[in-house]
Amino acid sequence: MPTSRLEAFSDGVLAIILTIMVLEVRVPEGEHFADLADSATSLLTYLLSFVYIGIYWNNHHHQFQLARRVDGAVLWANLHLLFWLSLVPFTTAWMDETSLASAPTVTYGVNLLAAAIAYYLLQMAVVRVDDAGDLSRALGRDLKGKASPLLYVAGIVGAATVGPWLGLTFFVLVALIWVVPDRRLEAHVAARAAASGEV
Repeated sequence: MPTSRLEAFSDGVLAIILTIMVLEVRVPEGEHFADLADSATSLLTYLLSFVYIGIYWNNHHHQFQLARRVDGAVLWANLHLLFWLSLVPFTTAWMDETSLASAPTVTYGVNLLAAAIAYYLLQMAVVRVDDAGDLSRALGRDLKGKASPLLYVAGIVGAATVGPWLGLTFFVLVALIWVVPDRRLEAHVAARAAASGEV
């Protein structure tokens, strides 16, 4: 079956997730710029989670530009990913409302780790049904994909044993690694378009 319905559904879910997150941002109680300081943690946790959802949306889009078709296993793997991403507003809000306490920060890290694992499983499901092998070739050794779970685990352990700020440092590091444009998938999408005569 084609990928269009899966992409449209996923885009809708991710848009709802972003909407829920922005509604959770605390509004300052005062009317002065100085009152924004009371919302600083809320704004920063929102920014981090927004970047993460954006990263998943971007990579999801590029992945399904290369996928020619999907099957039932891909649909369920995609739902598995969306489940973990749909929890990001909850774990973000808990972390924010407790002023970055240890347990909520650990939970946020577990949420990020589970989403990363779910994305990997989705990739493997797509590769399995990808007759042309475009996605597999585009991924290559996927060093960023392999390093991310290790950094999440380091962040979870750091937040649990040393302090939440150490955990967040690792989570921000992973986001920074992925924000840097990844040209692997884009290059393969462009090559396919050129080969088929598309502009």
